[in-house]
Amino acid sequence: MMQESPDPEDDETPTQSDRLSMLSQEIQTLKRSSTSSYEERVKRLSVSELNELLEEIETAIKEYSEELVQQLALRDELEFEKEVKNSFISVLIEVQNKQKEHKETAKKKKKLKNGSSQNGKNERSHMPGTYLTTVIPYEKKNGPPSVEDLQILTKILRAMKEDSEKVPSLLTDYILKVLCPT
Repeated sequence: MMQESPDPEDDETPTQSDRLSMLSQEIQTLKRSSTSSYEERVKRLSVSELNELLEEIETAIKEYSEELVQQLALRDELEFEKEVKNSFISVLIEVQNKQKEHKETAKKKKKLKNGSSQNGKNERSHMPGTYLTTVIPYEKKNGPPSVEDLQILTKILRAMKEDSEKVPSLLTDYILKVLCPT
């Protein structure tokens, strides 16, 4: 049977969140105590004890503020990651739908072309849907793709959806920077 090894940090001093929890409990206890008893206790404190209490409260405020800033930063980071992932999924679905439409249109054109010959030339530099059929190479790593990789892939997919001539250069940059970094 496997047993969890004891955490070496358990024997050390309490962590910041533990201290914040203890301070929070102390504040809740003070709130629950009657106002008059709290006032009486404060009145009985000496100036040095009041200064010590003030320092403790200021330290608690500082620690709470630091923790809040860290948690807000983490929330923003996770929110951004969620937006990037949602954007990637949306564009991927749009490209897949457009590829399906392109495939059906190509089949219809092929049937029409077999029935009659076409003498006109296409004025565009590439055939419509040329970049829509691009295959993006992907190397599966340990875990999901990074946010940066998803942003690059999303940019390529958008260019594919628009059948943009930027697709080859974006794809080359992706291969060189992500798949084969130096």
